[in-house]
Amino acid sequence: MRKITEIIVHCAATKPSMDIGADWIRKIHVKEKKYRDIGYHFVIRRNGAQEDSRPIDQIGAHCENHNTGTIGICLVGGLSETNHSENNFTPAQFESIQLLIGYLKERYPTIIKLSGHNDYANKACPCFNVHQKLSL
Repeated sequence: MRKITEIIVHCAATKPSMDIGADWIRKIHVKEKKYRDIGYHFVIRRNGAQEDSRPIDQIGAHCENHNTGTIGICLVGGLSETNHSENNFTPAQFESIQLLIGYLKERYPTIIKLSGHNDYANKACPCFNVHQKLSL
């Protein structure tokens, strides 16, 4: 098993009216980006349902130069209906991701850091301050 030290939070950059899941993201990642699989390890849908995606024992493809030793979690949403970055995630999503983070921290005690994609790239993703909204 690879050593995991960090969780990185992402958004799908989808509108609130789009209730997509891991299968939809997988199609985009494989067909358009030419990844071998979905880049994220978990996807959290608008209703808070957690979908397991890429196996945790495999390095993700979610944050350039920061995939080794990390787990990628993607929240569905992040764009307004007019295509602007927006923290439009549901309370169910925030509850679900916080529970998932707690579970992962318990399962992998080597996790010492929680970040947003925007901590590593000039992007709005995940469209909120992870350090203020979530905790390890």
